[in-house]
Amino acid sequence: MLKMFSAMLTRRSFTLIAFESVLIVGAVALAAWMRVGGDQAYLLLQIERGWEKAVVVAIVCQCCLYFADLYDLHGIRDHRDLFVRISQGVGATSLVLAALYFWFPFLIVERGVFLVASVMAIVLIVAWRLVFEFLERQLSPRERLLLVGTTPATLLLARELFERRMELGVDIVGFVDPDPAKVGQPLINPGIIGTIEDIPSIVRAQNVDRVVVSMADARGRLPMDKLLEMKLDGVSFDHLASLYEEYTGKIAVENLRPSWFVFSAGFRKSRFQRAAKRLSDLAASTIGLVIGAPIMALVALAVKVTSEGDVFYHQQRVGRDGHVFTVHKFRSMRQNAEAATGAVWASKAGDARITPIGKFLRKTRLDEMPQLWNVFAGDMSLVGPRPERPEFVSQLTEQIPFYGQRHIVRPGLTGWAQVRYSYGASVEDAMQKLQYDLFYIKNMSVAFDLFIALSTIKTVIMRKGAA
Repeated sequence: MLKMFSAMLTRRSFTLIAFESVLIVGAVALAAWMRVGGDQAYLLLQIERGWEKAVVVAIVCQCCLYFADLYDLHGIRDHRDLFVRISQGVGATSLVLAALYFWFPFLIVERGVFLVASVMAIVLIVAWRLVFEFLERQLSPRERLLLVGTTPATLLLARELFERRMELGVDIVGFVDPDPAKVGQPLINPGIIGTIEDIPSIVRAQNVDRVVVSMADARGRLPMDKLLEMKLDGVSFDHLASLYEEYTGKIAVENLRPSWFVFSAGFRKSRFQRAAKRLSDLAASTIGLVIGAPIMALVALAVKVTSEGDVFYHQQRVGRDGHVFTVHKFRSMRQNAEAATGAVWASKAGDARITPIGKFLRKTRLDEMPQLWNVFAGDMSLVGPRPERPEFVSQLTEQIPFYGQRHIVRPGLTGWAQVRYSYGASVEDAMQKLQYDLFYIKNMSVAFDLFIALSTIKTVIMRKGAA
């Protein structure tokens, strides 16, 4: 569970959220003091439950900042972009709070307080972000790693960790290889800094927290007796695949063997967990079908009047245990778009098969609303690996190791791969998404499903759906 939440929320993100929550509550309190004076502010905050109302403001504001992508730590381009996003988030907060105050006037802190607090919040959050950015550059990363092995698979995972080192809070001090002739060879900066025998001295000299070994290198290439001796002497070892999973929220398929699935924690779910997931699926799909009926009627009308053909599109997909079922969607392509070509990957941009209204439906995910019936019927779950077409499953199973493992659970209307890796139009994309799918299957829970559902709502609102 801790590993799952580590992947969902990095320590950097958690620090930002925690401090910004305090700043927002503090801005409301300070604005109240400036607005009504010291004694009145005390009465307002203590007697009239002002602190609780300030927390409501902070929660709403944090949600709006989240939807403004303030915690997408790769997406903020510069300080101007930071200021614009914070202003948008606070502006959205004012609209949401206006609606809340209209329906629940008892939540109002004091008239005029929020206007002052919003200006102060923007200033404080921008200042805090700049201070945090400065401190992050000055302070050392949280965990220092020494990587044992230099196979291509090891370098692939190491490169991703290196590129995200500031976000993840790690520092790769170097690589170790059994061949002394390779010492000094550059890899991804840093390079190979020693041999197996040098590990204890490197750990001491470089203050290494963990020595990470790739499974690919461990099989027959490394002297395990020496590594065991170092382990007993106090050196901390870990598998690269396990560390990669911990930090990235996906499972490195290329470094795995079947034994990993046998001995790895997770994957097996209790009857209670399965029942809770199914009950939540039934409840969500029922509510969605009832509330979404007027929206689906409007979408059906739009599809019908803007292009010739059927309103719905029915397609075969592979579900749990390889069972083939029919998925239902609003048609977003021209009628019989694949009649001449058969099943083909969707194009990333400019797919001529998509109708004008279909492009909008895909961006907003409205084309997938009929799949709530698939969820209600038990063919799908609200959250899980996205179901793929049988033609592609046969191809991907042959080309990607462990691809069939994604079919041990019901496919989902949305999934961990969809919120972390939004597009899939090739075998390479399918490999990336499988790594997220396996992580989800291993750590599947109602809490994880809720987090993915909220992230999907954000994706839809920010219009980051498929093209």
